[in-house]
Amino acid sequence: MDLGLAGKKALVTGASKGIGRATARVLAEEGCNVAIVSRSPDALAEAAEAVGAGLSVEVRAIAADLSTEEERQRVVAEVGDVDILINNAGAIPGGNLLEFDHARWSAAWDLKVFGYVSMCRQYYERMKAQGGGVIVNVIGNAAEALDFDYICGSTANAGLCAFTKALGSYSFRDNIRVVAINPGPVETERLVTLMRKKAAARTGSAENWESIKDPLPFKRAATSEEIGWMAAMLASDKSAYTSGTVVTIDGGIASQSRTF
Repeated sequence: MDLGLAGKKALVTGASKGIGRATARVLAEEGCNVAIVSRSPDALAEAAEAVGAGLSVEVRAIAADLSTEEERQRVVAEVGDVDILINNAGAIPGGNLLEFDHARWSAAWDLKVFGYVSMCRQYYERMKAQGGGVIVNVIGNAAEALDFDYICGSTANAGLCAFTKALGSYSFRDNIRVVAINPGPVETERLVTLMRKKAAARTGSAENWESIKDPLPFKRAATSEEIGWMAAMLASDKSAYTSGTVVTIDGGIASQSRTF
């Protein structure tokens, strides 16, 4: 599909693997020049090669820890202006309220919550000055499918959804669109590791992890590419009237009614 993105410049954070890497590849396939950011230089170099393979676009890799404001500012200064910002960096660990003290809670939010807010703030200012742009925040369906045992993540995600809606509700005044995606289960390395742990706890063997997918909608998790294509669509003029909203891609999980 030609989304009309050829020649655009995009920045994708958390792009060394999973959703971020897939999104960067989709954008590159659509003709975008892409800057990708991740903490791991080795994984990032491999991702950059894969993202640009066989394509006539520029792929730039920047190793950075976006949990610190100094590093966030460095990345923005190095990358410069972009047409599209995809915020995707950050994975908050599971645990209930009593398992998270203040230090652990703060550390979990430094990357995903404050990182997203900072990148949005810096690039909103730049996009306003350049006459427009699109910000896509990849958040997570725990914002809607609230989880006692993922309370730090659920709270963070819900806050980022509110932030996205608030920012995107009037960003049209600056010719900027701000949207979000809430993925549910996505078959990434992280999900497979989690499924192996669950299988070992339930059956005594991690080798039975595929069976954990049976209760999922359509008996599978989403692919990273499915999220990446939605991000590209939302970033394109095919979605030119979409702002201040959140698209949930979880097979219907967050919409299920639960009874006890």
